[in-house]
Amino acid sequence: MVLTLNLAVLLAVIIYLRIRRRVQARSRSDQWLTVAIVTVFGLLIAPTDFGQGVLNVVGQVASSVSQSGSP
Repeated sequence: MVLTLNLAVLLAVIIYLRIRRRVQARSRSDQWLTVAIVTVFGLLIAPTDFGQGVLNVVGQVASSVSQSGSP
């Protein structure tokens, strides 16, 4: 489990550095690489306690938004 968390932190840093770059300079393959990295990051963080907490918070926000929008 420790290896998964370290890899997730490394991918989070890589994602942050890639997203900070200028948008105009990105090619299509560069965008696909960013999507692949973010997908792997999501798969690594999902089974952790932090990932489950984020899922619960997002689910609560989504349900409260949908309830406030319905008459």
